[in-house]
Amino acid sequence: MALPELPAERHRQVAGLFTERVRGTRSWDAPAPVDGWTARDVVRHLTEWFPGFLSAGAGIELRRGPSVDEDPIAAWQVHRDAVQEVLDDPETEHRKFDNPHIGSLPLATAIDRFYTADVFMHTWDLSRATGQDDRLDPDFCEELLVGLEPMEEVLRSSGQYGPRVEVPADADVQARMLGFIGRDPSWPGR
Repeated sequence: MALPELPAERHRQVAGLFTERVRGTRSWDAPAPVDGWTARDVVRHLTEWFPGFLSAGAGIELRRGPSVDEDPIAAWQVHRDAVQEVLDDPETEHRKFDNPHIGSLPLATAIDRFYTADVFMHTWDLSRATGQDDRLDPDFCEELLVGLEPMEEVLRSSGQYGPRVEVPADADVQARMLGFIGRDPSWPGR
């Protein structure tokens, strides 16, 4: 089933699946596929990097919940709801996001391209760390891979992506996307 094209609806669905994985987590200290991270760190990453990005590029201050150390489920849910409120706000359609590295974009497009895509990719990390269903939407995996591959040199030099992990030539699109972003699709998890 393909994800919706509209940024607000895509975020609702992607964040909804991540929420299911958050609620299904039994051990927040479980190792994650990102070197040195735990399940808790996956949630921490998503709730901590985006507020500053949004504030700097659009002047929007997201409502904050408890710390991830205090309550990772509530921290995620408050964050998810705050992002969804921005996307559902009719004024968002007219707002711009400005960044010296990426230029000016419609706000919803910037959230979709940089944040919702990140939530989507990190859903696999949390799922693997906690032994939950790690299948991702193959159409969105393909869309991300096609969009990221032409920028590989820039992405790798940014430090945001690890080295590419080679996967078999006949690997499915999810495994190819994971390998591209520096994940070992066969990482054992729990």
